Amino acid sequence: MQANDATMQNRRGFLRIAGVAAATFVLGSLPFAARAAGDATGKMKIGIVGSGRIGSTLGGLWVKAGHEVMFSSLDLEQDKALAVRLGPNARAGTPREAAAFGEVLLLAVPYSALPQLGRDLAELIKGKVVLDACNPIPGRDGEIATRAREKGAGLASAELLPGARLVRAFNAINYAKLAEAAQRQGERTGIPMAGDDASAVAVASRLVRDIGFEPVMIGPLAKGKYLIPGTPLAGEHTPEQIRQIAATLN
Repeated sequence: MQANDATMQNRRGFLRIAGVAAATFVLGSLPFAARAAGDATGKMKIGIVGSGRIGSTLGGLWVKAGHEVMFSSLDLEQDKALAVRLGPNARAGTPREAAAFGEVLLLAVPYSALPQLGRDLAELIKGKVVLDACNPIPGRDGEIATRAREKGAGLASAELLPGARLVRAFNAINYAKLAEAAQRQGERTGIPMAGDDASAVAVASRLVRDIGFEPVMIGPLAKGKYLIPGTPLAGEHTPEQIRQIAATLN
């Protein structure tokens, strides 16, 4: 009986994933400008809050893909130097300026910074697609990370960033592998993602593909608890491997 119950749960999980994937496919077939703000070429303005290892790497890849990127962190001078190195499609500003500039935002900060960012940027992130690359690490972030892991990082982030159209992504692969994997020939590395807003997922998927990866939906934000280091989805996987792993998760 327990085996039958487990089988039914896996089937239900697979159907939920398939449903979100189907919605993403339909939205992905529409012109990009119909899914989010952007110019006629589909290029986006991306605001990055947290231009450390993950933020600077992803921002650099998006600049190379032709998007306009504003970097921000606690070190504006460092961000200005980064923008100069990357060229005319890159610029630097404060977190508020980056949040105002971006049609899409990437948050790549220590998880303990999210509550204050949620308050400081509340009116600027409302209604925007926000890619959440923040991982709750108790040894670094303290009690808030422990609570986020208990609740699930996706749902916890949504509470801290009210109004944002949140998609968890780029949480499971080490920053050092990102640039290498993006340029690799052959089958693309998969990027597992979780989100509740199908149109936001479609925008995120486009940006993932633009820098050489393949987006793979694993389910709603509740599944974001698996998009952290130490889970079966952590590390580099092919898209099919991610789908197989996701089908086994509750």
